[in-house]
Amino acid sequence: MQASEMWKTSTGSGVKVAVVDTGVNADTSSMKGQVLDQDVPQAARYGATKDYDGHGTTMAELIAGTGQGGGLKGLAPGAKIIPLRVVLSSLKDPAERNLTQKAPAAIRAAADSDAKIINMSFAAPAKDQATEDAIKYAVSKGKLMFAGAGNDEEKHDDFVTFPAAFPGVVGVAAADKTGTVAKYSQSGDFIDLASPGLDVPGWCDATFQQYCNSGGTSAATAIASASAALIWSAHPTWTADQVLRTMIDTAGRSWDKNTPSKYLGYGLIRPRLVLEKADINPGPADVDPLAQENGGSSAPPATPAAPSPSSAPKGEAIAKGENKGNGGGGNTQLLAVGGVLAGLVVIGGGVFAVLRTRRRGA
Repeated sequence: MQASEMWKTSTGSGVKVAVVDTGVNADTSSMKGQVLDQDVPQAARYGATKDYDGHGTTMAELIAGTGQGGGLKGLAPGAKIIPLRVVLSSLKDPAERNLTQKAPAAIRAAADSDAKIINMSFAAPAKDQATEDAIKYAVSKGKLMFAGAGNDEEKHDDFVTFPAAFPGVVGVAAADKTGTVAKYSQSGDFIDLASPGLDVPGWCDATFQQYCNSGGTSAATAIASASAALIWSAHPTWTADQVLRTMIDTAGRSWDKNTPSKYLGYGLIRPRLVLEKADINPGPADVDPLAQENGGSSAPPATPAAPSPSSAPKGEAIAKGENKGNGGGGNTQLLAVGGVLAGLVVIGGGVFAVLRTRRRGA
């Protein structure tokens, strides 16, 4: 994606991204000055900047990290983050679970905020009416929503996950540096786009002492959200439909656009191709580019359960600025995807590659 070239046109300035996750630590070196906790609706502020396992902060840094102090530099470092803490499976403390909002309330709060984009790097195996209603509300507010496909493909082939499978949400799969879908990345007709998701640095835990070689459809989702922020910043008068349409039209794929892949959807996102063409046609402002896919599909019955962060298991620790193979900060790596270079995320001044996603109705 040639991030350094894209940043000459757009850094995501003026765009706010709501990160619905485990909370966002506003005090990491990369997040200082990037978190707008005052923009969180009053009823949703509990624990917004108290990340209980490091996942939400990692997503925020991948989107809008500044790279200061050896931290992650996100793909849209000019964007700002609105943090919304929700109950995910990693929150074990009963008292904290009672005080922390559930996903439907957080999504509604994000919809009521000034965020243009809502990032949901988590997945649940069953749909529920409250979350679906919250998604519909956010759609009515003109928000562009991305969600992780989930990381259980090896155990549950073609298992539908939510909120990625809800109409109005872009389901994101994870790909490796060759452009091949990750073995763990969920597949199905709810996958809309693909993004880099392997060997992506992330905070090891809530102590925020070091990064680990991590990844998953969570990271892929964050990179997709950052890509949308770059485009929307460059074209502030566009709607969510127009931003998404250009992402779909320019995605890297070797298959017919009218037959989306169950693994990579419409292909790997390439925001550079949108940014470098100032007169690109975004299409109609009020027509959903995924309308044909949102006609419905079979899904598991609704059962209440806390969704899980859509991150793959964390790997070895990575010292800031240290070269650790695919996830390290010292070497420059470019992802070749069907002959197209994928995106870049910076850690500790070094550069490593990253990618993007697709989806279907529920």
